[in-house]
Amino acid sequence: MRTLLAIFAHPDDESFGPGGTLAKYASAGSVHLVCATRGGAGHSNRAESDDPENLRRQREEELRCAASVLGLADVHFLGYRDSGMDGSAANRHPGALVQADPDEVAGKVAALMDELRPQVVITFDPYGTYGHPDHVAMNRATLGAWELLPVQTRPSRLYYTAFPRTLMRWALRLMPLAGVDPEKLGRNGDINLRGILDHEMPISTRIDVRPFLPVKQRAVACHASQLSGSTSALSRLPRWMTRRWQATEWFHRARPPFHDRYEMENDLFSGIAENEEPTCGST
Repeated sequence: MRTLLAIFAHPDDESFGPGGTLAKYASAGSVHLVCATRGGAGHSNRAESDDPENLRRQREEELRCAASVLGLADVHFLGYRDSGMDGSAANRHPGALVQADPDEVAGKVAALMDELRPQVVITFDPYGTYGHPDHVAMNRATLGAWELLPVQTRPSRLYYTAFPRTLMRWALRLMPLAGVDPEKLGRNGDINLRGILDHEMPISTRIDVRPFLPVKQRAVACHASQLSGSTSALSRLPRWMTRRWQATEWFHRARPPFHDRYEMENDLFSGIAENEEPTCGST
């Protein structure tokens, strides 16, 4: 069976990000999710208290709802605390993901890779999409896990979530016209799209997720505590841009590197036999 392992930091990363891709491959194989934390930093849009413990409970429930909608085989929590953004009190908590020993986190991820034997792994890019410390930590943990595994048991492919430079430039131009500050997205105004552009990765792979958009939208709706800020801002963009944004999900193939400048992949498992064991090296 084709097995995909998605490695992220918080509940909602899987749905707001590559939810269409996860649903697509879950419909024809096995998709597992590693979630480093249960959330807990920040605020909730639901009526319940913003107390960190209550928020962690809310967000775990929401993630399990989204996982069921997407058709995921299982969710594997690593048990760390949400670190929040740089400079926050949550970032300094001794149980925060960013305070954990990187080798320990990589070891946990490697153990799951070895147990699940995915052919394909998805995680954040080195900038963590928009610079979130926990996203960066999970990119490093995934790369560390990759190196911990013997070459013959490594997954065949490693992808980073990505976004095309041209579409991002259009978004940066049009958002101010719609009353949206692209440097202060999100409920806390801490998502800077210009920073994303500065750290953009070349696109190697694009996945058409139009048949799975209704599934992705239902999964996003599960995350009721997080439905504000960037989601409401995106609703003010031109329809053609949001349709283009939603119809395709983009990736950068990090292992093995993708060098074809003229033709993109359209399948994360392209060229991988259904019964192929992970055999990819580090080059």
